[in-house]
Amino acid sequence: MPLNDPTDTGGLFVGRRPGTRPIRYREQPVVGSPTRRRADDWLARLILVVEVLLLVTLWGPQPAAWLWVGGQVQGATGSVEPAIVVAFAGMLFTLFLTLVIVKWLDHAWRLVRRAAGHPQTEGLVERVFVVSAGIALLIFSFWFLIIAGPGPQIAPWH
Repeated sequence: MPLNDPTDTGGLFVGRRPGTRPIRYREQPVVGSPTRRRADDWLARLILVVEVLLLVTLWGPQPAAWLWVGGQVQGATGSVEPAIVVAFAGMLFTLFLTLVIVKWLDHAWRLVRRAAGHPQTEGLVERVFVVSAGIALLIFSFWFLIIAGPGPQIAPWH
């Protein structure tokens, strides 16, 4: 079957699938020295660590902070409705803001990886998001099973 078979692309694209074109530079990029390429490699690793840390905050610290803010709003107003609205809107706002920052960092990561000499064509946001969810699940499981302990229904004291 040819690579441009319409059944393979859903009939939408006759030629190459979007995003699969080889990287073409306007002019041949200047290759950095080995020291510069190593530094770019370490910078790319640092950017990736920052991405993971930002995405891990989506699973615990950010929602907990907004629940605390919602509790403060409820204490100040005496009503639960504004507290829920503030907490929910705040969570959504910081979620989207964090994802925008992570997407920007992912683009910077791709550029730094290319500068380090790697033919990087796609980012890692999706994989990093899944890894951060796994890390958050492990941390929550440790907290739930070891620190907080199961409730009396699962492990009775007597």
